[in-house]
Amino acid sequence: MSKFEPTKCHMRELLIYFYNLKKSAAEAHRLLVEAYNEDALSERTCREWFQKFNNGDFDVKDKDRSGRPKIYEDAELEKLLEEDSSQTQKELALTLKVTQQAVSHRLKSLGMIHKQGSWVPYELKPRDVERRLCISEILLARHKRKGFLHRIVTGDEKWIHYDNPKRRKSWGLPGHASTSTAKPNIHGKKVMLCIWWDQLGVVYYELLNPSETITGTLYRTQLMRLSRALKEKRPQYYSRHDKIILLHDNARPHVAVPVKNYLKTLDWEVLPHPPYSPDIAPSDYHLFRSMAHALSEQRFTSYEDTKNWVDSWIASKDKEFFRHGIRMLPERWERVVASDGQYFD
Repeated sequence: MSKFEPTKCHMRELLIYFYNLKKSAAEAHRLLVEAYNEDALSERTCREWFQKFNNGDFDVKDKDRSGRPKIYEDAELEKLLEEDSSQTQKELALTLKVTQQAVSHRLKSLGMIHKQGSWVPYELKPRDVERRLCISEILLARHKRKGFLHRIVTGDEKWIHYDNPKRRKSWGLPGHASTSTAKPNIHGKKVMLCIWWDQLGVVYYELLNPSETITGTLYRTQLMRLSRALKEKRPQYYSRHDKIILLHDNARPHVAVPVKNYLKTLDWEVLPHPPYSPDIAPSDYHLFRSMAHALSEQRFTSYEDTKNWVDSWIASKDKEFFRHGIRMLPERWERVVASDGQYFD
C-alpha cells in the first residue's frame, strides 16, 4: 500500500481549516505531527502562516519571485569548485546568484567538507622512515618504564614574517588532498625567533636582529644564556639527581662540534630525535602551530612591533598550554609507530 505524501498546499489548506476552528498555531502543529510525523510543517512555519491568515491573506500558493529562479544544477557548482576549490560559500552563492544557505545544502548533499590546506611535508626516504620508527619505539618504551617528560627542555627556531598571509580552506571529498597555499615570501622582511620552553612555560627566547640567522657559534652562546636562565627560573632542575633533557632537532647549528662539546660540559642529556620529524617536535606540532594561527593576517612594520607581539603572545599562554604540548609526546610517538615510521594525519 502506497503512502500518502502531503504537498505544501495540502498542509497550508489544513492550517486554514485549523485556523477556522480557532486552533492556535501550536495546536495546529501538534495535530500535523500527529498525522504526518516528520513530514509535518515546523511550528515556526505554522506560526508564520497563522500570521498571514490574521492579516487576511489566505493564498496557499508560493508567490512568484522576481529575477533568476533560485535553482541551479550540481554540475554548475562542481565546475566552480574544479576551477577554484578554495572559494567560500559566499563567493559561490554570488556567482550562482543563489542564497548561501542553498550552497551549503548542496555541498553537504555532494558530500563535500571544508578542509584546511596543509604544507607539503618532506618526502621521507626509507632510511628516514626506519630512524623515525626505531627512535619512537625506543622513547615510547622508555617513557612506559619511567616517565621523563617533566625533565624535558625543548627549543627551536622560527622565522616570523612581517607579512603573514592566511591559509585558505577548500572544498573537497573526504580522503582527498586539500589545496596548498604558498608560504610567505622567503625574501620578504622577517626576523628569527629562537625559543626554549618546558612544561611550565617559556624559559628563554631571543628575537634575532633583522637579516641575522642562527649559526653553530651563536647557538652555543644561546645555550649558555639558556643555562643561566634555567638556574634562575628552574632551580628545581639542579636540586635533583636526574639530568635536564634537551630536545632539539638535527639542524646543522644544533649538531656543530662546538655545541656538542659545550653540551658535554653542561652534563645535559640530549634526547634522540630523527631527521625530518617536525610531527614529534613539540615546538613544531604545538608551540609554533599555535603561534602561526595567531600570526595569520598579522602585519608588522618594525622589529619592535614584532617583539612586542611575541611578548604579548607568550604572556597570553598559561601553564596548561605548555604542559599539554610536552605531554602530547608519547601519543605522537605511538602514532609514528602505528604508521610504521611514515608521517601521520
